Amino acid sequence: MPISDDAGDALRLPVAPPGGRWRSLPRSPSVWIGVVILSIHLVIALIAPWIVPYSPTALDPESLFAPPSQAHLFGADQYGRDILTRVALGGRVTLTLSFSAALLAVLLGGFLGIWLGYAGGLLDEIFMRLIDATLALPGLLLLLTILSVFGGGWNVILFSLVLLFVPGIVRVARAATLDIVPRDFITAARARGERTSGIVLRELLPNVRDILLVEFAMRVSWSVVAVSGLAFLGFGVPPGTPDWGLMIAENRPALAYAPWCTLFPVLAISSLVIGVNLTIDGLAKVFGLDRTQGAPA
Repeated sequence: MPISDDAGDALRLPVAPPGGRWRSLPRSPSVWIGVVILSIHLVIALIAPWIVPYSPTALDPESLFAPPSQAHLFGADQYGRDILTRVALGGRVTLTLSFSAALLAVLLGGFLGIWLGYAGGLLDEIFMRLIDATLALPGLLLLLTILSVFGGGWNVILFSLVLLFVPGIVRVARAATLDIVPRDFITAARARGERTSGIVLRELLPNVRDILLVEFAMRVSWSVVAVSGLAFLGFGVPPGTPDWGLMIAENRPALAYAPWCTLFPVLAISSLVIGVNLTIDGLAKVFGLDRTQGAPA
């Protein structure tokens, strides 16, 4: 006898409303500190072109290695460029690449993982063995190999990060899906004759979205470090572009007598990573997840 829609709704796994989840956010000062830090970085990145006092590429021979002062609040670098301006604008590149890479990776890896977990069979086994082989490769080695072959442009960095993140997200999404597939509401959906796409979108995705949201936040944190590290090594942005990693590399020789040139981009990177990680901890507590299970390979 066919199962009615009402019966299927009764067997559906309840998904907590988003409002209730956010109201249960722990009242921990560290969580809100993370949200505030992250929000400050996002706001500065959005409005930086309209508030910075100088051009990021303007050279001033009279201000070479100028210490912090009223004219240059963060000082000036070896070319007399204003460090405050370059730090404020440098966040735009890092945040854009980090959020874009994390979003694309979660979309691709999440849907592929859900589909593989639901479909199962030989195709699932083949894909997972390929993913296991990819995860066995050191992430930094894979990044540097791709960049060495295709160059260090922003598009290549974005593609490299997505390629690096997708296998891990597929594994996490698939594991979460395998826990949901045997439940009664999935059986009811199959008995009603729902298509695979409908089951994935209406039944599985709402129950995996919390894990994918935490995965997104974690990948943003790792992307910030990766983008800055690649810029420090000379990959990615062209010379002279305001970028935190590139600023550290350019001013590293002057660390002993002009530490402010390196200190402020380092503080920008570290504060952003701390803010993202504190926010991740809050999200993980809201959704009752163990973020260590999503550690990168």
